[in-house]
Amino acid sequence: MSLLLMSDNILFHKTYLHPFSSEWVVFVHGAGGSSSIWFKQIKAYKQHFNLLLIDLRGHGKSGKLLKELISHRYTFHSVTQDVLCVLDHLHIRTAHFVAMSLGTIIVRNIAEVSADRISSMVLGGAVTRFNARSQILVQLGRLGQHIIPYMWLYRLFAYIVMPQRSQKESRHLFIREAKKLCQKEFKRWFTLAADVNPLMGYFKQKDSAIPTLYLMGEKDYMFIQPVKEMVAAHRHSELYQIPDCGHVCNVEQPEHFNQVSIGFIQQHVAVSPSITRSLVQS
Repeated sequence: MSLLLMSDNILFHKTYLHPFSSEWVVFVHGAGGSSSIWFKQIKAYKQHFNLLLIDLRGHGKSGKLLKELISHRYTFHSVTQDVLCVLDHLHIRTAHFVAMSLGTIIVRNIAEVSADRISSMVLGGAVTRFNARSQILVQLGRLGQHIIPYMWLYRLFAYIVMPQRSQKESRHLFIREAKKLCQKEFKRWFTLAADVNPLMGYFKQKDSAIPTLYLMGEKDYMFIQPVKEMVAAHRHSELYQIPDCGHVCNVEQPEHFNQVSIGFIQQHVAVSPSITRSLVQS
């Protein structure tokens, strides 16, 4: 493993290097999380690929970026550029991307602005549109964010998005990570919610040629129907539903998530003989 701290305005990131493969997989977490949410993926993935795990601005160990970076309103474009800067810093030209929740929008935006950087996309617990219930939550949060402690709001969102008993671990993980955010940072990310529907509406009208797997828990009631509509509209996208699973499917059903997502990525790898030997031996 190679560990790199952020320097200047480069996000904190970790890399795991494979002895044979030239393929990279980049992991992008969602709002309120950190790269630690991928702890159940690392062992399985590093058998096949080089890995890059990133803490988005204000999250995890990227919590102290330069003041001029965080003094302005966040946009999906600026957060997208943060991720691309890490790839440039490490001289990674192309990669496969695996993302969760709000991180899926960031990856989809990378596909829009730099399609040549992405070989394939695995979008777990994908957010493709806020439904009526989601929009009510966002409005309540917007109205109350200045008077209600942000952790109350985050706990409320966590319980509504992940209500089942089987999702207890996921809820606790995201609440624990959200505690590391300051209230100002939470508000900066919260303002991005207003951009979700317009941006994803545009993406729905524009089919990407990049192979895309939407990997959803079948009980992800808040987000799965919009994903079905997105997949129906796009030729290069497919949907896999993990049984008895909710929103944070990489934590709730990690073995199933890993098997399906790694298999999908391997379908879109230009395999060399050395990589083939590695895959067979593993």
